[in-house]
Amino acid sequence: MLVGVGLGPGDPELLTLRAVRRLREADTVFVPGKLAYELVRPYRDDAEILEFPMTSDEAYILECMERNADRIAPAAEKGLAVFGIIGDPNFYSTFSRLCGMIAEKHPDIEFSTDPGISSITAFASVAGVPVAGGFIVSDGPEPGSRIFMKVRKPAAMAEELRRDGYTEFVLVERMFMDGQRVYRSNDLPETSDYFSIMFARRLHG
Repeated sequence: MLVGVGLGPGDPELLTLRAVRRLREADTVFVPGKLAYELVRPYRDDAEILEFPMTSDEAYILECMERNADRIAPAAEKGLAVFGIIGDPNFYSTFSRLCGMIAEKHPDIEFSTDPGISSITAFASVAGVPVAGGFIVSDGPEPGSRIFMKVRKPAAMAEELRRDGYTEFVLVERMFMDGQRVYRSNDLPETSDYFSIMFARRLHG
């Protein structure tokens, strides 16, 4: 199994308790660079540093991605492999692309993620900027996804969003609490708990 573990924005005191436990329990730990290695070193000084270039050269990125996938896959097949990544493994990270690469050659490997404090929330703290109401986060010209908090009528909201071209929906209710539920596009409830978040995505083109 391969678990992507968020290491937070760079401060070693901002690792989660779960991240520390995962690092200690893992059979093998991989990290994408020296900064990530320094964060995991107090718990796993045997972590292996892999090369993930920060470049726009897509051919070189693909070459490194394939090489790293081939290195990680055997460890994930034999036991628990952890990939520690700065920030959160599901927000603008290479982890999802790495998983796709591994899945093509090794379809039996399972994947999961443990969240970390992302740069988005860390920025608000460092800058002293309280965030309320709607806002947009994007690393491209046109956002293709939206996240809504405190969704009380998810089915009705999804129907309205479909008119704007959104086709994929995921609702998480009472996340990491007792009674956690995950609903997807075709089974969204009429009403949901105050502690609810809905993700909506549309395909461009």
